[in-house]
Amino acid sequence: MPGPQEREILRLAVPAFLALAAEPLFLLADAAIVGHLGTAPLAGLGLAAAVLQTAVGLCVFLAYGTTAGVARHLGAGDTRGALAQGVDGLWLAVAIGAAVTLLGVPAAGLLVDLFGAGAEVSEQGTTYLSIALLGTAPLLLILAATGVLRGLQDTRTPLVVAVAGNGLNVVLNVALVHGAGLGIAGSAWGSVLAQMAMAGALVAVVVRVARRERAPLRPDLPGIRAAGRAGVPLVVRTLTLRAALLVTTWAVTVGATDVAGQTVDVATHQVAFTLWTFLAFVLDAIAIAAQALTGRSLGAGDVAGTRAMTRTMIRWGLWSGVVTGVALAVASPVLGPLFTSDEAVHERLVAVLVVAALGQPVAGVVFVLDGVLIGAGDGRYLAWGGVVTLVVYAPVALLAVLLGGGLLSVWVSFSALFMGARLVVLVHRARGDAWLVTGVPVRP
Repeated sequence: MPGPQEREILRLAVPAFLALAAEPLFLLADAAIVGHLGTAPLAGLGLAAAVLQTAVGLCVFLAYGTTAGVARHLGAGDTRGALAQGVDGLWLAVAIGAAVTLLGVPAAGLLVDLFGAGAEVSEQGTTYLSIALLGTAPLLLILAATGVLRGLQDTRTPLVVAVAGNGLNVVLNVALVHGAGLGIAGSAWGSVLAQMAMAGALVAVVVRVARRERAPLRPDLPGIRAAGRAGVPLVVRTLTLRAALLVTTWAVTVGATDVAGQTVDVATHQVAFTLWTFLAFVLDAIAIAAQALTGRSLGAGDVAGTRAMTRTMIRWGLWSGVVTGVALAVASPVLGPLFTSDEAVHERLVAVLVVAALGQPVAGVVFVLDGVLIGAGDGRYLAWGGVVTLVVYAPVALLAVLLGGGLLSVWVSFSALFMGARLVVLVHRARGDAWLVTGVPVRP
């Protein structure tokens, strides 16, 4: 029978698990539907997804930083202050989303061409990306609003919205890609429309709670600037992570010996990375609970409780990684046909997924510790740790290409070295006391 601490983790982690598992279904659905249009559209989707995930991923601080800040205020008994900080995050999301859209849409073709893929693959990727970037502002509002609700210890509302939004995304993708015959463009439009609906639903919930607590809803420029400054270390941390993932995709793209092999390798990498991302979101459920609970606990000044909670969540992260790793390895022979009919992709995918499966226990611990330190507001250390990890990993990934190791060697480097370096960096910090800072920062 779980004790109070375990029940508290479960109360937040289970809905977060289901919501996070639903989030990457956007890409899984797109990959499954687009994959049946052909190998080139699937490979193009992979390149566009890498760019889009990087642009949105750099702004994940809108969720993570907001969760930690709101939770600290909540732990200190200041619910109105928690909502005020959350609303600042929503306005910041609108501003960043508008800027990314205005700059990104005209540059979509250039961004896809940076991967050096063939003309057919690049054309498909550009079509998808130029439309998908229109959903940047809704995506960032989803991040910010979700962060507010998680900080308020509510992970159920984001779950409901995520499930409904993914259902809508599948319906729209099928209708527009096959029903309307729009091809890969229909997949992009379906995702954008679903994201707009999700953003509207989440923002409406936050506004309702803010009004109830008499929190201000108008833009507060000092507060928005403070939210932006607080997010800078997390942006650096995320930038290093995204850079490592982009290096991995680039290495796979340029490591092929001919155009046909490149198309197969990139398509295989897209499927493998989509599945890895899906499992990463699943494992991240405990990290989401860690952000909310660590922020609340430190806001209330409970250092001993924070330590105890961290130990429990590390154990859970490890065993969750074991379970997902076994499941991925067992399912690896049958996953390929779900995404494409290309036998060459099926053949290469199995070995890559087995490598990814072996790294899952490490990933489980890494995600938990990352969540704990984000919840503690230890962004500066996470930023420097990300830089160190990237410096260690990138040369090895590039060397694997130069030595002709191919797709599998790149994935071995990613699973063993990249995730292993992150583990060392995070465990080192968690063993010390510098991150255990209590109280609530003073707002400007």
